[in-house]
Amino acid sequence: MGVLTYEIDLHGYTVSEAKKKLELLLKTLPNQYGQITVIHGYKAGNHLQVMVRKSLKSPRIRQKVLSLNPGETILYLYDK
Repeated sequence: MGVLTYEIDLHGYTVSEAKKKLELLLKTLPNQYGQITVIHGYKAGNHLQVMVRKSLKSPRIRQKVLSLNPGETILYLYDK
């Protein structure tokens, strides 16, 4: 069985809104999901990208992987 992936698009959110949304998702996402693909963009500014890659913290995040697409980051997760 493969790892389930959740995808979230943060375009249009402020950094504060996006951080709250991601923190809630990390707390409530079922254990069957092993990764989250976060689409944050970068061309209209990199504030969301910096938040996801540098300041987003959670005990659920095992690893952050920078995608070949600079507008997305992949979060690999631990089980709860």
